[in-house]
Amino acid sequence: MLIGELSRRTGVSERLLRYYERVELIRSERRANGYRDYADEAVETVRQIRGLLAAGLPTRVIRQILPCAVDGVTLLPCPGVLDHLRSQLAALDRRAADLATARHLLRETIAVTESAATPAQPRLRLSEVAHPSNSGR
Repeated sequence: MLIGELSRRTGVSERLLRYYERVELIRSERRANGYRDYADEAVETVRQIRGLLAAGLPTRVIRQILPCAVDGVTLLPCPGVLDHLRSQLAALDRRAADLATARHLLRETIAVTESAATPAQPRLRLSEVAHPSNSGR
């Protein structure tokens, strides 16, 4: 199938499909006229790539574990696959913790700012919000 058909069947832009090919996630043959010709299996491969990207895996890792994919959701335990997945989960856990901290600090900033809305209230000191343990609370 041509790249336009693969794009229509997967919902992925032609530009992104070319990128996937450039980073060796998918491959095509070239027709005599130079057009890319993808096998029917490319549809499932692109869907697997999209799923792995949605799970937060970078393309360099996807390239390593994609040969272990047997369907849209199952990966065989090929060497390194579980290590890559666990590493990504740990990274997501760290990001979630950082976001939780940022959310807490933003709520504190909003609360202190709202309480300082009247002239009788002391001004907001950002150092107290940024480091709640230093605020004496």
